[in-house]
Amino acid sequence: MKSTRRKAAARYTAEHAKSGLRTKLPSIETWPNQYQGYEITIEIPEYTAICPKTGLPDFGMIRLSYTPDQSCLELKSLKEYIHAYRNLGIFYENAVNRILEDLVKACHPISATVTGEFTARGGLSSTIHASYP
Repeated sequence: MKSTRRKAAARYTAEHAKSGLRTKLPSIETWPNQYQGYEITIEIPEYTAICPKTGLPDFGMIRLSYTPDQSCLELKSLKEYIHAYRNLGIFYENAVNRILEDLVKACHPISATVTGEFTARGGLSSTIHASYP
């Protein structure tokens, strides 16, 4: 049984694991926040990307929740940013963490959480949460 696990694990390479992490994506624009002490939640129900291992499409919903400081995310640019994942080979876990990193770089929020709820494949579904700070 151990050798079977090793063989299966060997099929995934460092290239697969890093896929999509440094790909240039459209920038997320912001606008000046006028208030303090509130939270914004944005749901993106039609997230798609490509599994870097199999080449098959992945589908899911991305939920962004953040407490803005000086800036808020501009929704049209956010939509263009998320749509750029459509042809990108990236694992679920990496996508959620990359989206969080890019959100934080764009608007420097007080706090933020990105949740990805991914459609079942092979009888398994995944939910990934990443938070800042």
